[in-house]
Amino acid sequence: MLTMVSIVRSPNPILNTVCEPCELDDKSLRKLARQMAKAMYKNDGCGLAAPQLGVTKRLVVVDCDQEDGEQNPLVLVNPVLVETQGDPVVEGEGCLSCPGISVPIARPPFARVRYFDLDGEEWEIEGDGLLGRCLQHELDHLDGVTMFERCDPLARIQALRDYELALAAGARPGETSVEARVR
Repeated sequence: MLTMVSIVRSPNPILNTVCEPCELDDKSLRKLARQMAKAMYKNDGCGLAAPQLGVTKRLVVVDCDQEDGEQNPLVLVNPVLVETQGDPVVEGEGCLSCPGISVPIARPPFARVRYFDLDGEEWEIEGDGLLGRCLQHELDHLDGVTMFERCDPLARIQALRDYELALAAGARPGETSVEARVR
């Protein structure tokens, strides 16, 4: 049985740590990936990086296609951003480690990522829209970059203010606005 782990919240310094590569034969990665997926789904996320659970390993889980309630997490071991394409699009992004806010971030709409699966096989995934954005966001976490560092300076000031207010209001991972709590 898996124990529930907590999502690390900003401003914890582990979120600004560059993560170490995983050993492909590390058997503990399967358990960590299951814990990550469980935490991601429990908090209504579509992606989660290992440092968000306090582990500085280059491991990510994503699932941007949960429409029918079906859970099919993709585990990316040692993912590398190979390519992005398109003019950057500004969209609001949420983060399980920064609950209660959405931050405007400019990203190219398309991303291609090379990674290994838990069996050590090499793969590539590509996507645009939500998947492209999610891949870029989660790989940022592996390099110690949060959405606060990714947005422009004025948006960052506002986002940090909003985040303080959201925390004071009791925002929990998975919430992208404190107004959601008032319902």
